[in-house]
Amino acid sequence: MNEKDDMGIKNKELNQQNIVSQQHLRHFLDIEYLPKSLILDILDLAESFAGVSGQPVKKVPLLRGKTIVNLFFESSTRTRTTFELAAKRLSADILNINLDYSATKKGETLLDTLRNLQAMHCDMFIVRHPSSGAAEFISKNVLQNISVINAGDGRHAHPTQAMLDIFTIRKYFSDFTKIKVAIVGDILHSRVARSLMHALRILEVPDVRVIAPKTLLPIGIEDMGATSYVNMDEGIKNCNVVIMLRLQNERMNSSFIPNEHEYYNLYGFTPRRLDLLAKNGIVMHPGPVNRGVEISSEVADGDRSVILQQVSNGIAVRMAILSLSMQP
Repeated sequence: MNEKDDMGIKNKELNQQNIVSQQHLRHFLDIEYLPKSLILDILDLAESFAGVSGQPVKKVPLLRGKTIVNLFFESSTRTRTTFELAAKRLSADILNINLDYSATKKGETLLDTLRNLQAMHCDMFIVRHPSSGAAEFISKNVLQNISVINAGDGRHAHPTQAMLDIFTIRKYFSDFTKIKVAIVGDILHSRVARSLMHALRILEVPDVRVIAPKTLLPIGIEDMGATSYVNMDEGIKNCNVVIMLRLQNERMNSSFIPNEHEYYNLYGFTPRRLDLLAKNGIVMHPGPVNRGVEISSEVADGDRSVILQQVSNGIAVRMAILSLSMQP
């Protein structure tokens, strides 16, 4: 398959069958077909959970008695930890499966692993997998009483990351129809970029820009409501929000840039580029941050950066998604 087609832009059948289930939030697999009203409902619910972290007892009893499984076939610290904290703050029991020592390493199939976990009367699987479509495959092979949350599948989607990003943006800009947003970096391999573009389109952001070398721009960007730029200075000019992405070397099977030093000179967010943003502009990054490759330490740690706020907001947003998915 052509790498530039793997963003899922043309592969509509991967999510089309989940429109009904997503409206009821039994599963949360992608953002592409969610109605705007549901996205706003999730953001509003997350807002109500945001204060829980500041309370002496950081728990609410909404999911007491429920068992949630973190099923991560790909390494992660930030996503897995925030899901774990979200589940615990909803009073659920959380089980982290260490797949390096699981039976799948001994030859057991994924379906057999799922059936064994179902036999333990689990209520939800949070799935992170290196293959696009894995979360959807799992959702089609679980019992009716089990919910599946996509915590990132291949280069296809990372819907909860996009939700926490737009939740963070709304903290600074309440009207999505009046802002300019730029996404900079490895767009081609980024499931975060794909989910973000869908979310921003649904929320009617009028000016969404993606900025990258031509080798890291997928085909069909315009179909997703975005405008592509290869010059970073032109692309971020007067933007209210700039979202930096890392180079996903683990998903590259050839050389897409000459070297990281040249990439940083052309596409790294350096302090001088802050002057190109709108006066109220903010800088975001879904992490992990590679300092000196896509962003300087001065910017990442500066007063225009909201990177750590994104991490904090991830707990509240994931609490909202978990609680809605567990509704009868």
